[in-house]
Amino acid sequence: MCPSCYNVVGTPNNVAEMTCRFIIRALAGMALLCATHSVAAERVDIPEGSLTLHAILYRPAAPGPFPAVVALHDCGGVDQRPAALTQLYGAWGQHLVARGFAVVLPDSFGSRGLGPQCRVRHSKVRASHERVVDADAARRWLQTQSFVRPDHISLLGWANGGTAALWAVRPNAVPRDGGADFRSAVALYPGCRRLRLTAWSARVPTLILIGGADDWTLASTCQQMVAGARGRSARAEIVVYPGAPHEFDRANAPLRLRTGLAHTADPAGKAHRGTNPAARAAALKRVPQFLAR
Repeated sequence: MCPSCYNVVGTPNNVAEMTCRFIIRALAGMALLCATHSVAAERVDIPEGSLTLHAILYRPAAPGPFPAVVALHDCGGVDQRPAALTQLYGAWGQHLVARGFAVVLPDSFGSRGLGPQCRVRHSKVRASHERVVDADAARRWLQTQSFVRPDHISLLGWANGGTAALWAVRPNAVPRDGGADFRSAVALYPGCRRLRLTAWSARVPTLILIGGADDWTLASTCQQMVAGARGRSARAEIVVYPGAPHEFDRANAPLRLRTGLAHTADPAGKAHRGTNPAARAAALKRVPQFLAR
């Protein structure tokens, strides 16, 4: 975090003056560093046929062009979960912008007048269909922006959004609009059960990050899916963080039990979520490195 001001008190005048000058120079350097990595988050609208897809854009202050990321939210949506927008999506947006990426986060639910879908068993916005369309629309929109490298746009998704990212990179989902394909994909704690049953594989390098203690979306199911794709997939890999629950990468979120959920490993609809500092730190390091390739 960039400092704003410091006070020098109880110091002899000449020492105080020298100290203040040193602090001013240091603050000027920090201000320059902060300006270099400043995040401008803005609301944008993305056309998608008859639908207007509302989205949040995080981008560096410089003109670019930059590699970009289409970020896909979880079953809770974007504006419908303001805490997640700050602790999860916004934190990732700032983190990636500081490393030279532009990020667009389309709201698949709010754009269609829907609230959170975590307790909806048969959602009108499916990870396998509508959310794939949303991801492609966001990719096409980014490719028209002067600050984006059109040949270097990747996918990043959480939970339901991670599942959508995995559907979007299957070989039979290749874009037919003539634009450059997604460069790569990262899925954090996706649900892999249906994908495993459909003999999933990926056409672009794909990374799955999931917690070993995740009782919402099981790591073992995703491990089986990736193992089944060996030999017919483009460098799909999975990392399981021991002891990490669902939403391990969310900032400052104590472990809590959620109930009444529609799609969990527990038939009773119960699952835990919360920060795991070690797994979060590892993911924050690994994801930008993977997306930069």
